[in-house]
Amino acid sequence: MTPNDDRPLVALTLGDVAGIGPEVIARAWGDTPLRALARPFVVGSRSVLERALARVGCRAEVQVITQPEDALPCARTIPCLEATEQDVDSVAPGRVDPRAGRAAYDYLVTAVDLALAGRIDAITTLPLNKEALHAGGVDHPGHTEILAERCGVRDHAMMLYIGPPIGAGDAGLGVVHVTLHVALRRVFDLLTEEAIEAKIALADRALLPLTGGRQPRVGVAALNPHAGEGGLFGDEERRIIAPAVARARDAGIDVSGPIACDTLFGRAIAGEFDAVVAMYHDQGHVALKTLGFDRAVNVTLGLPIIRTSVAHGTAYDIAWRGTAETSSLIEAVRVAARLVWGNRQLLDMQSSGSTR
Repeated sequence: MTPNDDRPLVALTLGDVAGIGPEVIARAWGDTPLRALARPFVVGSRSVLERALARVGCRAEVQVITQPEDALPCARTIPCLEATEQDVDSVAPGRVDPRAGRAAYDYLVTAVDLALAGRIDAITTLPLNKEALHAGGVDHPGHTEILAERCGVRDHAMMLYIGPPIGAGDAGLGVVHVTLHVALRRVFDLLTEEAIEAKIALADRALLPLTGGRQPRVGVAALNPHAGEGGLFGDEERRIIAPAVARARDAGIDVSGPIACDTLFGRAIAGEFDAVVAMYHDQGHVALKTLGFDRAVNVTLGLPIIRTSVAHGTAYDIAWRGTAETSSLIEAVRVAARLVWGNRQLLDMQSSGSTR
C-alpha cells in the first residue's frame, strides 16, 4: 500500500467462527481480485484466522493491528483487528455455540462503529448463525436488524444484488424486499402503502451509485398470482401496491408495477429494470439466487454506511473442511468497492451540478 492508495478500506467481519466464514476469508486471500479491488482487513480473532489459514494451506501471516489505518494487506499478510473478549478457540466446528454468536456480534458492531466514525469505507460481513446469536444474548434475528439499531435508522431494507459481468457498463440487478425475516402468514399484515413506497425509494437511491448517475428503473412485484387477476385472486395489488407505485412515480422515480412475478423477473433479467421490489423474502431470493447463487451479494440499504455481505449462510455441514467457495465474498467486496467509487463519483457530480 502506498500513501496515495485510494482503494476503499473494507473491513471483513469474521462471522460465526463455527461456520465457514474464517476459511472463506483464508481461501479468498490468495485471489488477486480481493486485494486489487480494495484494501481489506479482518475484524475478528487472530487465533481463529490462523487456524483457518492452516486448514486451507495458505501461508499468509496474520498482522495484528489496533486501528484500521495500520492495515497493510498483501498476499503474505492479513491484517486482523481483535474485536471480542469471547474465548472462541475451543468452539467446535458446525455447532451452535453462544460464544461464537456473541463474538460475531462483537465483530460486527466494532466494524460498524469504525464506519460510522469515517475511519473505513465499507463493511463486508461473513455469515452468522441466528440461533447462536440468540444463545449469546443478542436479541436480534440477524445482521440487518443489528446494523439498523447501531446506525439509528428505521427506514432500511436488504437488497439482494447481482452485478454485471466484469467490464460491463450496466448496473446489474438488485431485489429489495418489503418484508424480510417474518413468517409468510404475517406478510399480509405488514404490507402497507407506506412501506412499499419507502422500499421503492430505497431501491432508487441504492442503484444510483451503480448506474453512474443515470436514473434507476424500478419494477414492483405483485403479491398474488397474475397480479390478482382484477381482484379474483386478491385485491392487494389494487388496494395497496398500485397506490404506492403511483405515489413513488409522482415523486419522480422511474417505477412500474405491480407486475406479475412470472413475467417481471424475465423482463428484469433482459435489462428492462435495474431493481425489483419484492413483497416477501422468497419471492425475491428464489429468482435472484437461481439466476446466480455464487454471484449474489446482500446490500443493506438506508444506512449511513456501506455494508455488503456474502449471500450464503454459515454452512455448518461443511464448516472447517477447507472446501467452502469464495466467489460470493469476492463479489461482495467488489460491490462494496463499486458503491464507494460510485458515491465518490456522485459527490463529484453534485459539486459540479450535473446530477438529477
